[in-house]
Amino acid sequence: MEFQTSSNIPNAKTDHSKISMHIPDSSHPRVIIVGGGFGGIEIVKALKNAPYQVVLFDRHNYHTFQPLLYQVATAGLEPDSIASPLRRIFKGQKDFYFRMADVIKIFPEEKCIHTTIGNLKYDYLILATGSKTNYYGMKEIQENAMPMKQVPQALNIRSKILQNYENALLSNDELELNSLIDIVIVGGGPTGVELAGAMSELRRSVLPKDFPEHDFSKMDIYLLEAGPRLLAGMSDHAGKKSLEYLQKFGVQVKLNTAVKSYDGLKVKLGDGSEIVSQTVIWAAGVTGNLIEGLKPEAVKGGRYLVDDYNKVMGYDNIFAVGDTAAMLAADRPRGHAMVAQVAIQQGKNVAKNLKLKVHKKPWKKFSYYDKGSMATVGRNKAVVDFPKFSIAGMFAWFIWMFVHLLFLIGFRNKIATLINWVWNYFTFDRANRLIIRPWRKNNTYENKE
Repeated sequence: MEFQTSSNIPNAKTDHSKISMHIPDSSHPRVIIVGGGFGGIEIVKALKNAPYQVVLFDRHNYHTFQPLLYQVATAGLEPDSIASPLRRIFKGQKDFYFRMADVIKIFPEEKCIHTTIGNLKYDYLILATGSKTNYYGMKEIQENAMPMKQVPQALNIRSKILQNYENALLSNDELELNSLIDIVIVGGGPTGVELAGAMSELRRSVLPKDFPEHDFSKMDIYLLEAGPRLLAGMSDHAGKKSLEYLQKFGVQVKLNTAVKSYDGLKVKLGDGSEIVSQTVIWAAGVTGNLIEGLKPEAVKGGRYLVDDYNKVMGYDNIFAVGDTAAMLAADRPRGHAMVAQVAIQQGKNVAKNLKLKVHKKPWKKFSYYDKGSMATVGRNKAVVDFPKFSIAGMFAWFIWMFVHLLFLIGFRNKIATLINWVWNYFTFDRANRLIIRPWRKNNTYENKE
């Protein structure tokens, strides 16, 4: 989840002892959790029936299953297949409260947070704010490229692509036509690889049926990666197989290719060459989504420094989990990978330690169990890394589908997603090619980063 930060905070000097938001006093310590992502919801679940009052803040009223966002962007799924209302997830949980708001600043000395709907005091604060798109300081790219970290952003990508093909029917200029139908994806991690594979399926099996006037042999899909290989966080085998599959699907993969700028039409590359496209999807990296108020020395590399118990350095009652937490060690100088399993396991461990505290028992240090990683590259093609071996191909694709269905929240979402996948597989069709809300640059639907 992503939250706004600001140095100009209204009412920052108000009486923080005043309880607002209609959250009652409790005889139990109050645990405030910021972020309804993978880590946040695991903490809330684990604290059910524990002697704590739990308050969850998120800027949205739903949890997003981010690994499948790319399928919303490429018309494979509707948003309600991968999003679950937070209130429904925790329906009936006692002494639990959800408030939809941005958390703007933390006042650690007063044990208080300042939000867009008021101030609230805490006994324990857990930051599970996830990550946001990292543009590496390139303002022009931030203004013109399209991120994909949230449901509205995925819908923006879907709408823009479909709008571009509608507009291409009206174009008489070949350069403009190419700029409308060509797609550039920046970043060779799982998101970029999966997007490129899905776009190639659209080009091959779906869009030609909708737009028979277009010559889709002229549609180019570029995947640009600054490093020497794809899927840098996975095995060499996974990187090589994903490259092989994408090239077979006709994706133009360019390794060791850094993007220097993008003005909305021309992508300028590090070697001086250019690609013309009106659609550039930025999947080149993320950074921790921080909230103002903690000591500067508690932050390193865009993430909160935490100890083995996920306590933020310098604070005894503030924790950080998941993408926003950096638990450094000799074998992981940058901390754990920014993946869902880390957030889930850290969230469970923090909740376990809070329950141990009630019984005055010693806390358990966090130890990450790597269950493996995976990425799908397209129809019948995926790569899966297990702790001791790797596989690729159709069997890996079935594993990828099973695992993602397993971790989707809610029975309805699992069934809806499965039905869509079966329909898409046998009909070579995607039924969600709807421009529900037209995309406009800087429109009101574009979420703040």
